[in-house]
Amino acid sequence: MKITRTPLKVTIAFVAGALLAGTVATAATTTSAGSVVVCADNRTQALTLAKSNSCPVNKTAIEIGNNSINAKTISALVTPSVVSISVKTASGGGTGSGSIYKSNSTISYIITNNHVVEAAATSGTIKVEFADGSEIAATIVGRDRMYDIAVLQVKKGNLPAIALGDSSKISVGEEVLAIGSPLGLANTVTQGIISALNRPVTAGTTDSTSYVNAIQTDAAINPGNSGGALVDAQGRIIGVNSAIATLTSGGVSGSIGLGFSIPINEAKRVIDEIIATGKSTRPVMGVVFDDVTADTQAKILQLTPGEGAEKAGIVVGSIIKSIDGVKIANRDAAIVKIRSYAPGAVITVVMTLPDGSSKTYKVTLGTAPAV
Repeated sequence: MKITRTPLKVTIAFVAGALLAGTVATAATTTSAGSVVVCADNRTQALTLAKSNSCPVNKTAIEIGNNSINAKTISALVTPSVVSISVKTASGGGTGSGSIYKSNSTISYIITNNHVVEAAATSGTIKVEFADGSEIAATIVGRDRMYDIAVLQVKKGNLPAIALGDSSKISVGEEVLAIGSPLGLANTVTQGIISALNRPVTAGTTDSTSYVNAIQTDAAINPGNSGGALVDAQGRIIGVNSAIATLTSGGVSGSIGLGFSIPINEAKRVIDEIIATGKSTRPVMGVVFDDVTADTQAKILQLTPGEGAEKAGIVVGSIIKSIDGVKIANRDAAIVKIRSYAPGAVITVVMTLPDGSSKTYKVTLGTAPAV
């Protein structure tokens, strides 16, 4: 992985690897703004989310997330929902991380990165290891290379699903934890902040490139962290850890404080589609960009007949300057921003026309199968 000029170019690798006291149950009738209540079992100290801010008589209520992150409590709460993933194929193998997304009485769904499991898409084995050390075989439900998301299924029910956050409401400077299995070291927790938002990141290879409108964090992310959870001060997943930037010219080194996560709101749409149908979709504007000027601008080379850009009246040769108020510096920034929406969304695009004038368009995004 290496840093180049904007857009940031990174190569995905396997990034792919005291007791809680209390004898009397309490109930929190009021909480601070932005906080949640968890229940600590008085015997095992296991943590669960409280229902209606109250805990049963054998558990103690603890409030988290009101001001700064309570790393100790959140780690205990979230770690059981994060798993290690091991992939073995005829040509080798690798490791990564994942989060338990949904679980019923018989099966559970686990989310991870596509690059963690794609080697086993046609042959090979995938095993999931839980926080208690137990292992089970997993199968791929579906995967999306463009968003670098994959969903696994295990035949084991009643697992602790991770709580979902809202990545549209996070801010630069908020404290976060990254949880996963760097270098195969399960249940590893690192702490940091959100250091940037809407970071255009392209990752992967020429024939398999993912485009991420990423959350940037300085929480240490290393090989093996891929697919793990980035969680907020309330222990809710806000991002799927996916890539790191490195100063080395070859291979994969450790964290230099520049890690990138797929926003959970963006990932959730893809995940839910995969669980429902085994496949996912992507939004399309209906344009082909000019590769010659791709590093410096998002210039329209061609329009796709019948798609949103043509219907909106966009002119070939125009250059995208902003989408919904976000400055677009080049082609990859445009692709990343477009793919952060759901199909059918209406976006506001400001463009410089071939004659040098500026015009604003309303474009309805179409839909296409993900690759």
